[in-house]
Amino acid sequence: MKVFSKIFPYALTFLFLVSCGNADDDVSFDFNDNELGKGKEPDDCLGFDENDLLLSIQEEFTDLPSKVSILFKVSDKQGNPISGLTANQFTIYEQGRNDDCFSPISSSESLARISPNSQVFSNNTLLVLDLSNSVLESSLEELKAASTSFINNVMPSPQTESFKMAIYWFDGEDELHLLNDLTSSATELTSAIDGITQDISNDPSTDLYGAVIKSTDAAEDLIGKNNQDSVIGAASVVIFTDGTDQASRYTEANALRAVNDANRNISFFTIGLGSEIDTQILTEIGKTASVFANNKEELEATFNQISQRVSEQANSFYLFEYCTPKRDGSGDNNLVIQLTDGGLQGAVQTKFNADGFTGGCE
Repeated sequence: MKVFSKIFPYALTFLFLVSCGNADDDVSFDFNDNELGKGKEPDDCLGFDENDLLLSIQEEFTDLPSKVSILFKVSDKQGNPISGLTANQFTIYEQGRNDDCFSPISSSESLARISPNSQVFSNNTLLVLDLSNSVLESSLEELKAASTSFINNVMPSPQTESFKMAIYWFDGEDELHLLNDLTSSATELTSAIDGITQDISNDPSTDLYGAVIKSTDAAEDLIGKNNQDSVIGAASVVIFTDGTDQASRYTEANALRAVNDANRNISFFTIGLGSEIDTQILTEIGKTASVFANNKEELEATFNQISQRVSEQANSFYLFEYCTPKRDGSGDNNLVIQLTDGGLQGAVQTKFNADGFTGGCE
């Protein structure tokens, strides 16, 4: 592990594969059981059952005098993020160089806790809205109501600097228009949505593929900035449209390449409306999840499905910290963290170096 002052030049890993639905169906998500991040399967000597839950280690570090910190993401077998976990649901096992197998470490004696992750983790959501002529003429008010509901569902209350959202829109122009810059204020975001008028666009066409490429670039830039600030960054790109690409400025292949080649800590969601959308293309673009509304009356419910997923995803990252009994001279030590949630369990193994460790950890 790395000392805290040197951490986080790396990207964290998202775990989801896509499936699609419509406004009347639950959204289902596949599970990728090969994503343990920086961790690996626990040693067989522990005799654990097969994982029901996936703990994907994003980063790990130590801090003197003897604190071990692990940032990881938790998902179930369907790829659904697991939020709301508490420290008493985790059990710590350590294996030193004199141990044949792992021994449990008392959570109370080690002061195990789930700590606020705002200093080491930043989550940004980019809401990208199709404001081409067809939307402005036929479903603008429904889109504004759905977007407002999305914002209120996704943005934390009270607000936090580690969770922000920006709103963009596109029409036929070769530009991803900024409606509201990145902010942690839900009030500011909903005010921006309320200010959308029917005359906002100067080009009635639809540059969908351009919007996909440009919003991906914007998400990449945000993650790059987070890395420069020694913070792990995650981003969700949520794209709404009621049609197909009409501007033909960019190709379908270029748009899909941007999505598939994007940093793994960017997740993609698409929301489609009406009968003129190409569900297959939107499913490929929204590789994390895609949902479709048959008509504008279903739009808010469809946005709400995605908002729940985006919110839970951000809240499924945990900074788990404890004070280890290992001391200077013990060298590298193996560590297993096991999670129990109801009748489900999951575990992941990693290691840490105890050089310089002493007592006095709080």
